[in-house]
Amino acid sequence: MNLTISNHLLQGEAVCHDYSTPNHSGTFSAGKADTIVIHYTAGRDARSSVQTLCSPDLKASAHLVIGRNGEIYQLAPFDRITWHAGKSNWHERSGLNQFSIGIEIDNAGRLTKQGTEYLSWFGKSYAANEVFSGVHRHEQTLSFWHRYTEAQILLVEEICRLLRQVYDIKEILGHEEISPGRKTDPGPAFPLDVLRNHVLYTDRKEDSLETDAQPIPNQSELLLGKGIVSADLLNIRYQPNERSATAAAPLPKGTLINILDEKDGWYKVQVQAEGWVSSKWVEAKLSR
Repeated sequence: MNLTISNHLLQGEAVCHDYSTPNHSGTFSAGKADTIVIHYTAGRDARSSVQTLCSPDLKASAHLVIGRNGEIYQLAPFDRITWHAGKSNWHERSGLNQFSIGIEIDNAGRLTKQGTEYLSWFGKSYAANEVFSGVHRHEQTLSFWHRYTEAQILLVEEICRLLRQVYDIKEILGHEEISPGRKTDPGPAFPLDVLRNHVLYTDRKEDSLETDAQPIPNQSELLLGKGIVSADLLNIRYQPNERSATAAAPLPKGTLINILDEKDGWYKVQVQAEGWVSSKWVEAKLSR
């Protein structure tokens, strides 16, 4: 999609500027808007979420809402402070509204399984092919979540790349990371770690976007093989030792992983994030 930014407004065929939220706090201080925060709407559809975020009674808003089919609603210019983060902290900062651009993605969020149905908090039932099962980064047990569409995942990456070029973005965070315990969005169904790696840390020679939520292994590293997690939950760490911090949510039993390297009883793996796991909990099939 060919998107540009002019006068702090996103421009493109799929962008709708018909809605304007009254819920904002003036403009950012110069250079302060250096962060993007990713959310899910937890709503029934994009249009109803847009209307909610434009209601003066709610006292909530965001800059963008991304629909299931790739439609984009811009509710406020990117130089305005919107009310999407709420009570939030990241490192030495608090109140992330004043430092961040908020992107809401149309998604029902956490689902509850009742018999053969998967239900949202507002009672809508979702088919099994719309459901993602995974472990939230702040939880230890498997749960069910509304899947994001491929169009949404690709579009959010494209928008984040563009915002980084225009506003010198330095951080891409989930609401769950700046408000842990209070918020769970965007949840494990969204490849947040992959997005962050692609936009902020990977020097890619081509501008083309990946067409799958699962990452393609770094071509500079030879793939040793594949494996399946055999533990109920397997921690993935930044370094190959048990004292290292975890790089993402634990991997549930049965997760298929790409094995990139092996060192001292650990595999360097890639799934939705890259890190090290204990090899004794992986049933591996190595090619070399």
